[in-house]
Amino acid sequence: MSLAPTPTGSRTLFQRFLSVIERVGNTLPNPSTLFALLAGVVVICSWIFSRMGVSVLHPATGQTVPVVNLLSVEGLHRMLLNVVPNFVGFPPLGTVLACLVGIAVAERTGLVTAGLRLIVLATPRRWLASVVVFGGILSHSGADVGYVLFIPLGAAMFHAVGRHPLAGLAAAFAGVSGGFSANIVLGTIDALLAGITQAAAAVVRPGITVNPAANWYFLIAASVLITVVGTWVTERIVEPRLGSYTGDAKPEVIKPLGADEKRGLWYAVFATLGVTALVLWGTLTEGGFLLDPKNPVFLASYFIRGLIFFIFFYGLVAGLAYGIGARTIRNDNDVIRGMDASVSTMGSYIVMAFFAAQFLAYFNWTNLGTVMAVKGAGAIQALNLQGSPILLMVSLVLFTAVVNLVIGSASAKWTLLAPIFVPMFMLLGYSPELVQGAYRVGDSCTNIITPLNQYFPLILGFAARYVPNTGIGTMLATMMPYSIAFLVSWTLMLMAWIALGLPVGPGAGLFLPQ
Repeated sequence: MSLAPTPTGSRTLFQRFLSVIERVGNTLPNPSTLFALLAGVVVICSWIFSRMGVSVLHPATGQTVPVVNLLSVEGLHRMLLNVVPNFVGFPPLGTVLACLVGIAVAERTGLVTAGLRLIVLATPRRWLASVVVFGGILSHSGADVGYVLFIPLGAAMFHAVGRHPLAGLAAAFAGVSGGFSANIVLGTIDALLAGITQAAAAVVRPGITVNPAANWYFLIAASVLITVVGTWVTERIVEPRLGSYTGDAKPEVIKPLGADEKRGLWYAVFATLGVTALVLWGTLTEGGFLLDPKNPVFLASYFIRGLIFFIFFYGLVAGLAYGIGARTIRNDNDVIRGMDASVSTMGSYIVMAFFAAQFLAYFNWTNLGTVMAVKGAGAIQALNLQGSPILLMVSLVLFTAVVNLVIGSASAKWTLLAPIFVPMFMLLGYSPELVQGAYRVGDSCTNIITPLNQYFPLILGFAARYVPNTGIGTMLATMMPYSIAFLVSWTLMLMAWIALGLPVGPGAGLFLPQ
């Protein structure tokens, strides 16, 4: 059972601060309306700053980047012609729906329910929050699978044992998104950021290489830190504040698996192993059918690039195998009805996605995010902190955390900032790997408190399954403790790392070799 809410008389200043955030946030319009209004604000701001002649030099290309006025005939035409392309091209939309269609089969046949009960039965209650946070950290190795699959699973796990489902959702969201740069397994983002860092570092040292494991040691340690801190925040701040769950959603009854369910799980395991063997054959053998002949490495394989299809396929195959073994499906109609039911629950998300897509497209067209990032980077350079590596890196962390509120993409943000900060810090003697590590701290911590996160509408949709009409204020107040705790603890770890002179990855020290 969840802890009771803190009595009003004993509420701390921080708890009252969160309550203010929740009240103010929940007075905002419906999220769909809010994104529509924000799109209008962006259009007006683009006109104002364009008339003022605001522009910056792009650090990577050296070209002038002006604020583009959308309140013009050309801007109007662009908005009119791109309503549908903006919506259809909204990155999370296709990802979410494609994954859900496959996973719906696993839900319809009972595989998800059986697997959930198995996990909960095998996990001691006191370790549940840690398992959810750490599972979220691991899940983002598979691109965006954590957002679509693991976050609702975290809510369901907490709900199943009588704890508030929003606490489980928050813990999973904190691991998946707040701990985005903490992991023990390297992923595609590591290779992507390393390539950007290497290009920026080549300005100072032509021929320098930055490998994808450049921050691996630091990220492994961060995985432990984020798990511990995320667990503490969940159990000491978030759950007590949420109190007992009194909603109408019924939890999954946790009872031992029956003979049919066990047989279904074994069928699903064998089917999953079969698909995995096929993937390994296609990616690890010489000339494998899933390898790109131009770049025959795993991270560039068609398995990684087509991961959304494989998530769909794994869900479909495992779900069908479970259904056959457990005798929960009789024909193809059962399978299709499951897909229909899953997609039908996403109606409110699709509406939000439509308006969010327009807002984000307008924001990108205006170049406002680029202008803000470059102007802010110039302010950091003007601080003249060359003599203190710790203060320099802390400044970069805090600046990145703020920019992350308006530019969500890690690679897009680093493409802007790396040409500024990497050469600047290298000229002061610091390694590009250290600069990249500091950037990744700030890039993670504020992911969970910005409505500009492209998956934020999806998180609201998941929360609404348990607490209908969950507002932006409620989610911000729930996630704020994680964001603050991660930013403080992770920055302190970075400071200690620098003070101890530890390498951030294999062959990646803190300072440039002479």
